Amino acid sequence: MIVDIFIPCYIDQFYPEAGFNMVKVLDKVGCSVNYNIEQTCCGQPAFHSGNWDDCKEIGEKFIKEFLNDRYIVSPSAVCAGFIKNQYSEMFHNTVLHNEYKQVQKNLYEFSDFLVNVLKISNLGATLSGKAVYMPTCSSQRNYELKSEPLQLLEKVRGLQLLELPDASTCCGFGGNFTLKYENVSSAMAQEKINNIMQTGAEYVISSDYSCLMHLNAYIKKQALPIKVMHLADVLAAGWD
Repeated sequence: MIVDIFIPCYIDQFYPEAGFNMVKVLDKVGCSVNYNIEQTCCGQPAFHSGNWDDCKEIGEKFIKEFLNDRYIVSPSAVCAGFIKNQYSEMFHNTVLHNEYKQVQKNLYEFSDFLVNVLKISNLGATLSGKAVYMPTCSSQRNYELKSEPLQLLEKVRGLQLLELPDASTCCGFGGNFTLKYENVSSAMAQEKINNIMQTGAEYVISSDYSCLMHLNAYIKKQALPIKVMHLADVLAAGWD
């Protein structure tokens, strides 16, 4: 199977290892990966800043770059959820109506693709330690990701999964919210980290690096003994 991959701009710029590890996993399960080097952004930052014309222009570029009938796999439920939902507002009954519908149909978040398309849950990964999985607001509400990440993490050898108290509360990231309401955003991060620390976890794992990036800033500032990891990094760990 040949699949296209969509690497969001923030992963490309700050956490490229998550993208490389997703490719590593896809290769292991028998997928040939196609990466369009012209891809940039889905347009979400512009949309949430109120620059809807700019967002639509970026969205048109995105749609045209993925005009085929292959699966599109992304290591970001945030961006995948945005495309699946907000593109309907921008491109319904436009000249790109059929094209955006095709992109929406083909686009999958990484764990959703592994579990529900490929029917794979055991990647043979090994990671020793205690961890919590942190679902993100966007992964649950926009993308409607459910138990797929946990199904994959439960098969990681040596990993002890702990229950995260009040897991559904926001970490305080929220894109522009972090910039406009810094004090509130920081307080929400502190609360989330306190809940994580109470479990005794060594790792906090998520399907979205945007929220992990937010928490990691607080972790580093407070010199806390916990490490953030993207799901793709965990699933690619400890292979022989």
